Amino acid sequence: MEDWRDLAQVLVNGLMTGSILMLPAIGFSCIFAVLRYPNFAVAGFATVGAFAGWVANVQWGMPVGLALLAAFLVAGAVGLAAEEAALKPLRPAGPLTVAIASVALTLLLENAVRFVFANDLRGYDLPVLRDWRFEGIRINPQQAMNVGYAALAAGALFALLAFTRLGRAMRAVADNPQLADIKGVDPDRIARVAVFLGAGLAGFGGMLVGLDTSIDPLTGFRVILSVFAAAVVGGLGSIPGAALGALVVGVGEELASVLLSPAYRTVTAFLAILLVLTVRPEGLLGRRG
Repeated sequence: MEDWRDLAQVLVNGLMTGSILMLPAIGFSCIFAVLRYPNFAVAGFATVGAFAGWVANVQWGMPVGLALLAAFLVAGAVGLAAEEAALKPLRPAGPLTVAIASVALTLLLENAVRFVFANDLRGYDLPVLRDWRFEGIRINPQQAMNVGYAALAAGALFALLAFTRLGRAMRAVADNPQLADIKGVDPDRIARVAVFLGAGLAGFGGMLVGLDTSIDPLTGFRVILSVFAAAVVGGLGSIPGAALGALVVGVGEELASVLLSPAYRTVTAFLAILLVLTVRPEGLLGRRG
């Protein structure tokens, strides 16, 4: 890096990358907090959401904001249906069994998308905008809007958890499902809500990935390692931690792409997981079990 502008550009790019990773990471942590298993099917939900948003935006002519809402709703519905049909019956076998099944579910969803849409790269109907320049630092307007959409969705979830009865019930089940059940909170109902929200946020994030680049049936698969790393860095089950972890991983990946060959960019996620598990296993904002 030649001067401070280069570092500032990397940090800006990293924060934008992290904001895109943030929603799938929050969705992953939301499901883990309530159901206590890592649902790697968020990769498939991200792909489903990306294509649902593409249909809404390109084929039906919806603006990006409404297409993102469609991505959230379709991915949430698919996630809930998949949970009830495929993963819920496996819960008595333990979290490892369900986690492995969620990987198989991702492959199933990706191939279903491939069967319908083929393998072609697809882009959204977006206006061509010039980059903004501030003191030599470039910011793409679409990326800036993606950050805004991500912040809006994350803020809505935080408000739901903090200020509504449903949010308090979700936090109660995440803390102690048996005690919450005694207090009259239905853990099964809350689990369904958590899965819908988590899958929906993954779909929302999947479309943001597509707005930043393009989409194909492997859209979710390509980001799942970074999403998992963000959740681990922030603390599994911690939603604020997932948001913070996504920003950390995003900046780390951008730094790695500058300092190392771009081929080593994904190694950053492995290193982040290894470092956190070694130094602080509960994550940045997680609690010791």
